[in-house]
Amino acid sequence: MTDAAVAAVRAFNRFYTRRIGVLAEHLPGGRLGLTEARLLFEIGHAPGTTATAVGGALGLDRGHLSRLLAGLERQGLVGRSRSAEDGRRRRLALTAAGEAALAAHEQAASATVAGMLREVPDPDLERLVGAMGRIVRILGSGRQAPEVAVRQPLPGDLGRIVARHGAVYAAEHGFDARFEGLVAQIVAGFAEAHDPVRERCWIATADGEPVGSVLLVRRDAAEAQLRLLLVERHARGLGIGRRLVDTCLAFARDAGYDRISLWTHSMLDSARRLYAGTGFRLVASEPFEGFGQVLTSERWERDL
Repeated sequence: MTDAAVAAVRAFNRFYTRRIGVLAEHLPGGRLGLTEARLLFEIGHAPGTTATAVGGALGLDRGHLSRLLAGLERQGLVGRSRSAEDGRRRRLALTAAGEAALAAHEQAASATVAGMLREVPDPDLERLVGAMGRIVRILGSGRQAPEVAVRQPLPGDLGRIVARHGAVYAAEHGFDARFEGLVAQIVAGFAEAHDPVRERCWIATADGEPVGSVLLVRRDAAEAQLRLLLVERHARGLGIGRRLVDTCLAFARDAGYDRISLWTHSMLDSARRLYAGTGFRLVASEPFEGFGQVLTSERWERDL
């Protein structure tokens, strides 16, 4: 950790709290302050919870929490009842007025955020939502796995496939610029003349960030070819490669192909394990000198 990292996080906090208006005395849509609104949210989504549980979830000390709850009770927004299991405990629940106040706050807050997001172009919106997911995942105590999705390419994704193949294969395997040139030719051919009924490209995302890709193209009427499978190093181990290959297999079956093939190299151990694990078999190999390397190229196939 560096002083620059600390300063960057603090600068972001100042920007974001100002941008969404949490520094105002009352949040949009009512008389609630930020902490009061969060209290109503926690109680409303866990009826019968206790002050101890709510205080722990929000990191509030007992004295501050007690004053806030007393204020919400005076406003008629929160009620307390004795626990049937333990008479020493008091259960918290929203009153009808509290439910109405929370609903009004949620509606106003959602409208405020929607208005802010309407200014953001769709590709940037995907990046924004993905970045927020990564912040939660990295800083959250559970360190939950990212949300993985597979989608069709957006503008700019095909160029990114070329760039990332060039960068990743140079860094990990020492391939020279000729490999990136080959990838560019494949992608250009796909972009110019692919048949969407029988050929597709898919982009894998983790928390909205593109982290993988694959193409399925027509080799002949009976055979499809899987091409340009890539998963970024930081996203490996999440099952993304398997999901992309399974997506290709399912599409190839639906498109009427009898078999699917691919071309790879013998030193790509993790990719070869994935292909073997999804039913492909090695059918041919031969020495290959290219991309600044002496390689063994391999052809793999599986029937559909």
